[in-house]
Amino acid sequence: MVEAYYNCMKCMNKRVRVITVNGQHYEGVIVNVDRENVYLQMEKEDKGRVNTSGFYPYGYGYGSSILTLSLFTLLAIALI
Repeated sequence: MVEAYYNCMKCMNKRVRVITVNGQHYEGVIVNVDRENVYLQMEKEDKGRVNTSGFYPYGYGYGSSILTLSLFTLLAIALI
């Protein structure tokens, strides 16, 4: 999990594609990382397809949304 944390830190404020261990794909900008979670600001067109209890509205303006993903569930992160 330490490696996932540092990989996310390197990608802060960059657009990424995240793949989880259960095969879900997410695209957005990493806006924050802590020792347990990565916070991904989702694109407006992706908002409708997010179907997870990790969905967390965060104060980044009207209509923006943040997806909270556990670092434990990350399989891969790619810059796009």
